[in-house]
Amino acid sequence: ICVSRSAYDQIKKKLGFGFEYMGEHPVKNISEPVRVYKVLMDSDSPKPLVDASLELPDKPSIAVLPFDNMNKDPDQEYFSDGLTEQIINGLCKVSNLFVIGRNSSFAYKGQSISTKQIAQELGVRYILEGSVQRAGDRVRITAQLIDATTDYHMWSERYDRDLSDIFALQDEITMKLIYAMHINLTSGEQARIWEGGTANIQAYDRCMRGNEYFFRFNEKDHKQAQRFYKEAIKIDKAYAFAYVMLGFTYIFDLLYRWSTSPIKSFEEAEKNVEKALALNDSLDIGHGLLGFIYLFKGQHDKAIKEGDRAIELNPNGGESHVLFGFILILSDKTELAIKLLKRAFRLNPIPNPHYYSILAMAYRNNGQYEKAIELSEKGLIGNPDQLSVYLTLAASYCFINQTEEAHRAVEEVLRIDPNFSLEYIAKTMPYKQQETLDKLIKALRKAGLPE
Repeated sequence: ICVSRSAYDQIKKKLGFGFEYMGEHPVKNISEPVRVYKVLMDSDSPKPLVDASLELPDKPSIAVLPFDNMNKDPDQEYFSDGLTEQIINGLCKVSNLFVIGRNSSFAYKGQSISTKQIAQELGVRYILEGSVQRAGDRVRITAQLIDATTDYHMWSERYDRDLSDIFALQDEITMKLIYAMHINLTSGEQARIWEGGTANIQAYDRCMRGNEYFFRFNEKDHKQAQRFYKEAIKIDKAYAFAYVMLGFTYIFDLLYRWSTSPIKSFEEAEKNVEKALALNDSLDIGHGLLGFIYLFKGQHDKAIKEGDRAIELNPNGGESHVLFGFILILSDKTELAIKLLKRAFRLNPIPNPHYYSILAMAYRNNGQYEKAIELSEKGLIGNPDQLSVYLTLAASYCFINQTEEAHRAVEEVLRIDPNFSLEYIAKTMPYKQQETLDKLIKALRKAGLPE
């Protein structure tokens, strides 16, 4: 059974079938070739992206799927992705709502999977889907909220607006979703949702382009993300979110040895996050980044305070949970770190690789080496150049006396970065307890990592 593109657009997320694009084909009595999609029956159904069965939370729960880019130009993809991210960010600030994280929602981008299956895999009741079409100074947005347990369309709307209205429109969609799900907001939550990052469409455009590169997590794209964030700040010097994201690029430069001057990278990260929070103290990721700054200064109590504040501001922020988890690991509060990181995985069931890496670190510190190895291996699937994962593998294998496997993990570390050394770990991993760091270095030395 095959359907046309127009039929596919209408039914792709409403039926429990997958679809396979078959290309363009001539059709009798139609002048132009028609895009054809094959309907996949049960035996060909798409493989679930989440292995475990997740229960519905005890509060309203939602996943915001990437809005479809209706422009023919793929270079406009960042704009529809940016709109999706902004709606997710707004919803995440609501404590009485459970919101699936960006990475998990975006895992379904371009997938022909029904909303019912997506909701079951992610363990949520509601799905928001929509589309964006940008033409000059105009933008057309459609959005619909679906109760996936009944397939009932609770709310839908189409907007034709000036591009300059995009910020107000994001807030309007977010508030209508909240009302449709019968969520009660505190006055503080409502204020944070309405707080705009910028009123300048050019600055917003540059920042969304920066995000597109940032989430690719490699050195080349991070440098490009830096350039876009700097351009956004140049256009709007009061754009707090852009300062935070720029600060994160400098922290990644430091952590992954992408910087020729680690001290300068650290100073740039500190300068940018201080500027961001001076402009907007309610940015959760800003407090998370400030926690990192305090951590690397050896001020662990202040780091914990900032990590806790980030989660208070954004109870659905998977990234804030992971940042705080990392802070707690290095502050010798491993049990609490594991609890927070498990929560992060529930908020983001299809996470970025660093979720696995940091939870594996926690289990390694807790003496659960087999669990650390299992999570590390998962973190390497599709991401074979994650240096930090191989470090955890090397140490964990050493702790259970599997020396050969530990040596292989160190070989991978040196493949990724031939100059990586024990000295660098000693300088850049600010453990509160020196004995914890000494234990790690001893294991990595035994595994063969050079001094």
